[in-house]
Amino acid sequence: MVSSTTEEMTEVVEQENGQGITLTPVAAEKLGELMEQKGVRHTHALRVFIQGGGCSGFQYGMTFDSSPRPIDSVFEEHGLRVVVDPQSLQYMAGASIDYVDDPAGGGFHIENPNVASSCGSGGCGGCH
Repeated sequence: MVSSTTEEMTEVVEQENGQGITLTPVAAEKLGELMEQKGVRHTHALRVFIQGGGCSGFQYGMTFDSSPRPIDSVFEEHGLRVVVDPQSLQYMAGASIDYVDDPAGGGFHIENPNVASSCGSGGCGGCH
């Protein structure tokens, strides 16, 4: 679901053509646990944004946000809200946030269908 925020209310409408940001069930569970631990489960949303790009692709940032701006898009998944600014959304539409737990450590991972692999392109030296 996506909503446009205003100072007075938040209107929730269905996502169109998968152009929102989704949370996998595992990511939603881990995010909910983390938000409960921090005491922000019912007052904040997860803000996701692009910090930069380059040879290795986009770099993403995440933080908790208690007051989305009127220009933000707010997506609701599994009872949690994900907030994205318009500039980041144009590069992240259709992305999915997952939680990966492996021996090297767990963490949130963004699967972005808008990023084409640049491995072997020669522009940045290929894969490392």
